[in-house]
Parts: sequence; structure tokens; C-alpha cells
Amino acid sequence: MWWVLGAVAVVALLSAYLGWTAHRVERVHVRAQAAERALDAHLMRRAAAAAVVAEHHENVELYAAARLALDADPDERETAENDLTRQLQAVPLTGADPDTKALLGTSRRAVVARQVHTDQVRDALTARRRPLVRALGMARRYPRPQYFDIEDPALPEPVAAVPLESV
Repeated sequence: MWWVLGAVAVVALLSAYLGWTAHRVERVHVRAQAAERALDAHLMRRAAAAAVVAEHHENVELYAAARLALDADPDERETAENDLTRQLQAVPLTGADPDTKALLGTSRRAVVARQVHTDQVRDALTARRRPLVRALGMARRYPRPQYFDIEDPALPEPVAAVPLESV
């Protein structure tokens, strides 16, 4: 009789572990998809802010790169974003106007979003490589996450406001 209870306990533990593993695979893929959407939103905001700054400073090359990044197809997106980054690095962004500050802020948020996206994709790919996940096909319902390889912009620090008391 004890062997039946032992077999039931082993089956229960195995099924709990398999359920936990399947749920973990689902969670990491959902987080990777959410990170991809967040990165896309931040890159769109950065391109829109770059277009505004380009119009303000009448910089045709920066405006063209921003428009290309906004209108790029998914397979051309990395190239367009890298071109925009190179244009942003070539332009001196030292102005204290609100448009330039917004561009600097959105660029920094895009860098953080790309780092988060990279971490989430790495976690999802690690979960997919586990032998049990591959053997049981737990990840086949989810598209394979892809890294988004763009250059991190080296932008200047925002100009600090001088307190009125020191003037």
C-alpha cells in the first residue's frame, strides 16, 4: 500500500514541477514581448523628439533620419535606429530648450528600455534551451524572441539650472 502512496506522491510532485516550468516559460516570454513593445514605444518617442529638434534647428539630415526611423519596416528598423543614433551623435545637443531636453530624456529612456529588453530576451532564450522545455515542446506556442541590436547613444548630460541665490 505504501508504494501506491509513494507513486502518487511522485506523480503529484512531477506534475507540479512540470506545471511550474510551463508557467515560468510562459511568463518569461510574456515579459520579453512586453519589453519589446516598451522598447518600440521609447524608440518611436525618441524619433519623434528628434524630428521636432531637427525642425527647430533646421537640420535636414537629422530630420530625414528621424522620419526614416518612424516609417521603417520591422526588418529595416535596426538600421534606421542606428542611423538616427549616428545623426544624434553628430549634432551638438547642448541647448537648454525644452525640445532638446525632451530628446535627451527620451534617448536615455530608450537606452534603459533596450537593456531591459536584452535581459528579458536572454532569460526567455535560456528558458527555451532547458532540456525538459525542449523535450516537451513547452515553448513552441511562443515566437522566438529576438535581440534588438542598436548602438547606445553617448549623449551629453542635461544642462543643470543655476540656482537664483548664487547669481
